[in-house]
Amino acid sequence: MRYVKLLSFLFIVFLFNSCGDNKSAESVETEQKEEDVVLYNIRTNDFDVIVDTVKKGELLSQILLSSGLDSRTIHTLITKCDTVFNVRKFKSGNTYTRMYSDTVLAYFIYDIDIVNYLVFDLTDSLPKVYRDAKEVTYQERHATGVIESSLWNSMVVNNLDPNIAISLSEIYAWSIDFFGLQKGDFFKIVYVEKFVDSVSVGLEEIKYALFNHMGQDCYAIPFEQDGIKQFFDENGKSTRKAFLKAPLKYSRISSYFSHGRKHPVLKIVRPHHGVDYAAPVGTPVHTIGDGVVVKKGYSGGAGNMVTIKHNATYTTSYMHLSKYGKGIHQGARVHQGQVIGYVGSTGLSTGPHLDFRVYKNGTPINPLKMISPPSNPVKESDMPAFQVVRDSVLKVLSSF
Repeated sequence: MRYVKLLSFLFIVFLFNSCGDNKSAESVETEQKEEDVVLYNIRTNDFDVIVDTVKKGELLSQILLSSGLDSRTIHTLITKCDTVFNVRKFKSGNTYTRMYSDTVLAYFIYDIDIVNYLVFDLTDSLPKVYRDAKEVTYQERHATGVIESSLWNSMVVNNLDPNIAISLSEIYAWSIDFFGLQKGDFFKIVYVEKFVDSVSVGLEEIKYALFNHMGQDCYAIPFEQDGIKQFFDENGKSTRKAFLKAPLKYSRISSYFSHGRKHPVLKIVRPHHGVDYAAPVGTPVHTIGDGVVVKKGYSGGAGNMVTIKHNATYTTSYMHLSKYGKGIHQGARVHQGQVIGYVGSTGLSTGPHLDFRVYKNGTPINPLKMISPPSNPVKESDMPAFQVVRDSVLKVLSSF
């Protein structure tokens, strides 16, 4: 009886070990199974993949020829390409990928930009050419920063995309002088970051923000009114004013409004009834508001100049331009933010800069102290809906 029980026990152990061995074998087989590596929606496991960059002066046909294709195939590919991509836009600096199967080119992929790409598929007897796009994902993020020296440096210190600084300066262009930020000013933002292939490719948009300038909170709360989405403050007043705060998107002030300044060229003391913005030659200059061009041309010490009459009260002048914007001529109507010229150093100038002047009823005033009237606020009928959005935004901004 004991002998039978022993045999039964040994048989159970054998079965257990056998099951365990089979399971281990299956696990090993699973672990050894090769994982798929996919690029451009192509399984690349069986290909040799080479990534390179288009060099200056290099043509698509030259690269295809050096990749092992004959002239007839190249001609076929480029002819087929005409319907999906203009080969004249083949640019140096862009990347391309070649996938080889036993030294034979199977795929050639050219990155048109960060998202879009062009594929030459040579795996069949009849080559195919098509465009495709990488998957784009978006992540909502929030950030805060304190100004120590400049908005740009604050971005760097907080490991933020510098484009956020540009977007903030555009959102608050009518209410904050970004050339006169103070140490201790701070911002809070909620923004959307764009990702391609799980790699950040930069800012998509700023959703809403708070910028504290000289102790005053300036909110940017998004709200759609009359089919147009724009930013408002917490009281429903538009952040967009009749005039922009500055005619350049991002620069620095090199000389301020003064009734007695020593002229850098003439070396005499005389009034400087404008603000000088130092910027590289070719930097776009924008009109601060809608209006009509009343003067365009060379004007002695002012160099190339454009003068715009905005209304019965205000006129602005933009001096020392290197060239004029497209369509700018006397009598032309211009719109706020439109490029009317480019920074230069014409006339009496020691270096590239914009001399910007504002006249109120014909008298020069300090552009940095000009108070711009607000544009249309949230309508009374829309206020309940706006208040719901506002309360939600303020709650999020107060949480970090």
